[in-house]
Amino acid sequence: MTQQNEKIGLLAATSLVIGNMIGAGIFVLPASLGKFGSISILGWILTASGALILAKIFSNFSKILKGQSGGPYIYSKVVFGDFIGFLVAWGYWISCWVNNAAIAVAIVSALSFFVPELATNSLYATLTGLFFIWLFTYTSSKGFKSSGNIQIFTTIAKLIPLIFIIIAGLFVFDSNVFPKFNITDQSDFEILPIVCVMTLYAFLGIECASIPAENIKNPENNIPKATMIGTVISTLIYIFGTVVLFGILPTEIITNSPAPFAEAGEIIGGKYAGYFVSAGAAISAIGALNGWILITSYMPMTMANDKLFPQVFKKKNKKGFPVISLLVGSILTSFVMTMNFTEGLIDRFEFLILLTTLSTLIPYLFVSASYILYHIEKKYLKIKIFKSSILGVLGISYSVWAIFGSGIESVYYGSILLIIGIPFYYIMKIKKPS
Repeated sequence: MTQQNEKIGLLAATSLVIGNMIGAGIFVLPASLGKFGSISILGWILTASGALILAKIFSNFSKILKGQSGGPYIYSKVVFGDFIGFLVAWGYWISCWVNNAAIAVAIVSALSFFVPELATNSLYATLTGLFFIWLFTYTSSKGFKSSGNIQIFTTIAKLIPLIFIIIAGLFVFDSNVFPKFNITDQSDFEILPIVCVMTLYAFLGIECASIPAENIKNPENNIPKATMIGTVISTLIYIFGTVVLFGILPTEIITNSPAPFAEAGEIIGGKYAGYFVSAGAAISAIGALNGWILITSYMPMTMANDKLFPQVFKKKNKKGFPVISLLVGSILTSFVMTMNFTEGLIDRFEFLILLTTLSTLIPYLFVSASYILYHIEKKYLKIKIFKSSILGVLGISYSVWAIFGSGIESVYYGSILLIIGIPFYYIMKIKKPS
């Protein structure tokens, strides 16, 4: 059976980054940030600065290791070896399919605005979530280009209502509504780390273009461009969207609203504008699920190619897509999502989300360290080593701060998740021919 290694261009690769970064969270996150005041804007800026540093590291690494798939896995493995590379990929893979379940739940939540029964009937909610998981499993199996086209469409569709709120909102912006810098009883020093950690999760996904590198045209040019363009666009949407929203909705309304952007839409253009923005939230989550199902399939395949994961995971269909890896990831996602809608198991689902937090941050730490050591090992010019070391140290500093800022429980349970993978690694190493 002849395999077609389908490839996507810069537009689809950029849409993959933006689409995976901007999920349903941005449509509701301002409600959580509103209770702190406009200090949240500073939190966005500081977090964005760290994200842009990491995006630059991933961008530069993709130029060095041209066309090699795996992103954080391959960048960590090339310097630290199989063991660290495996742990990074192991944790990242698990966090992907668990987060896919959370995104599926977010889709159901967004659609409940139009179909209220989804909020009260667990059977309907479960079936709806499963429908979208397996819809995108099917479209992904049709090839990388198919998923790439869906990602372009959903990314454009999610950006339009957000840009509408940002631009149209300027005409109804009221500085008297804008909250004070810190409206809590705590000091700025105490509050700033909290808002930074809350905004951090909106930036997860900056690495997405580097993971399926073999399926991207002209990867040494398109991956770094997609990474930086996608991160910058997402950053601008996050910051300006929050600023405008704070100037439209009073604090007491924004903090109690399940859909603050939709409420802002109603103020700007009436009921139908609110529906328009709510539809954007649903499409945003749908696009994120499509993109993350795509990414989830690549990590096991890349490890299998290096004989660090069962060989069945590198099996591809005639379109060149890792179909076994795709199916296993979607089965696991379906199980976790169904568990969320089963009475009495919601706490367990929240536990799994907590368990994976560290797994999305650890790769950033090792990639930043790898970036420094790679340049030293290759004995580049002193000026280049100095610049790379500065960038790498900034990436390490941000990653360490983010890991500990995410809370002691996250660090504890995330470490357990990584430890679970160690026996599996040694089993694969025993089987791996020398």
